[in-house]
Amino acid sequence: MADTDLPTGVVDEWGVLSAGYSPWPLGDLGDTGSVASTVSFFRAGDRRIIHDPGMMRSSGTVLDPLKERGFAASDITDIIISHHHPDHTLNIALFGNAQTHDVWAVYKGDQWHSRMADGVEVAPGVKLLQTPGHTDQDITTLVNTADGLVVFTHLWWTETVPEEDPFASNGELLHSHRERILGLDPVLIVPGHGPAFEPSKATPR
Repeated sequence: MADTDLPTGVVDEWGVLSAGYSPWPLGDLGDTGSVASTVSFFRAGDRRIIHDPGMMRSSGTVLDPLKERGFAASDITDIIISHHHPDHTLNIALFGNAQTHDVWAVYKGDQWHSRMADGVEVAPGVKLLQTPGHTDQDITTLVNTADGLVVFTHLWWTETVPEEDPFASNGELLHSHRERILGLDPVLIVPGHGPAFEPSKATPR
């Protein structure tokens, strides 16, 4: 990937508000079970962004660590969702003042602004890439931080699993985009359902 595909600028701060989880192996889920998306925050100037506010044990799971950073839900200006599954979107309404970015458009109130996400810079240091694989609508968020590039994506659920995504809409594309993202040499990957991890030779390709 060319350097021109990386975001310009550097965010002022970022962090994982809540590391998600999902049952694995999936047979452990049965008819019911606990699942939560990894929810993250980054700030670039006056833009305050939440990534993947999906299922969580309670609103305090995310709002409390956000408050510790000095912000309320009403302060959030933007939401980015990696894809449309409910476990990554269920709590968008917690942030009523924010506009929401997905693969197709930006939404706020009754306004729908169509645009494709690939290459969109949401804020200085924050750029979207279309990375279909888990679903056809997946996007990955690239964030330049003071420590290097951090990638927010559902190309991985956690650091180690799954090697083969059982829900992938296109497994070949998923593996291709994993290689694409790893080729950027990120210092951290923030997956869909787990804590941030440092990519290594053992990271599923």
